[in-house]
Amino acid sequence: MSDSISESVALVRSQLEKRRLDGRTLQILESVLVARDVQSLLETRSALRQLFRSEALSVMGGISGMTVDRKLSTVQFFVWAFALVGDVESCLALKYEALVLRESKHLKIHGLEVSYEEWLTFAKDSLDNGFYPVAILGFERALHCFQTEKIEDPEFVMSSEDAHIIKYIKTLKDVATSLIASCSVQTQSAEYLKRKGTQENICSSCSSRTNHVASSMFRCGIKKRNMQKLQRSQGLPKEIGLTDKKF
Repeated sequence: MSDSISESVALVRSQLEKRRLDGRTLQILESVLVARDVQSLLETRSALRQLFRSEALSVMGGISGMTVDRKLSTVQFFVWAFALVGDVESCLALKYEALVLRESKHLKIHGLEVSYEEWLTFAKDSLDNGFYPVAILGFERALHCFQTEKIEDPEFVMSSEDAHIIKYIKTLKDVATSLIASCSVQTQSAEYLKRKGTQENICSSCSSRTNHVASSMFRCGIKKRNMQKLQRSQGLPKEIGLTDKKF
C-alpha cells in the first residue's frame, strides 16, 4: 500500500475512532476516494472496506443501549459508507436491519413507518446484486406493506393500478425464486459432474489394475504350463518350481 493510500485510510480511521459518524466523515470519505488512477482507487476502496467492516462490527456490538433514533442514524451512516466504498453486501445487510428496526418501532414512534416503495427498492437492489433469498424477503414485505396500507383505508377499492403493482411485485418475487432454483440446479450439476469425474478416474484406475493383474496371471499360467511340459520331456521331478535357477 502506498503512503498516500495509507494516509487516506488513517484519516478516515481517525474519524471513526472518535465516533464521528456524521456527514463530515462521509465527506472526508468521498474526498479520499478521488484517486488519480484506477489501481489506486481499487486499493483505497479495498482498504476502506476492511476498515469499515471492522468498525461496523465494533460499533454495532454496542448499539443496544442507544435510543432508536441514534441506532437508526448509526446504521444509516454505515449504509452510506458501505455504498461509497462499494461493499454492496454490507450495505444491503445494514439497510435490511434498519428497515426491520423501523417496522418494529413504528407503532410507538411516529414517522418510522416503512412504505412498500422502500421495501420494493431494497428487494430490487438485492435482486440486481444476486442476493435472491434476501430479495424474496423484501418482495414479501413490500407486498405485505402495500396490502396493509390499502386495507387500512376504509374507502379502499382495488383499482387496476393497484392490481398492476401487486402483480409486478409477485412477478419479481417469482423471478428471484426461479433464480434460486436455477443456481441450485447448476450447483447440483457441477457437483454431479465432479463426482462423476472422480468415479470415472477411480473406475479407470481399478480397470487398469485389474487388467494388469489378469495379464500377469495369464502370463504366469502360460509360463508354468511350458515349464511343466519341459520337465516332463526331460524327466525332471515336478517339484522343481518356477524360481529354480536352472531354468
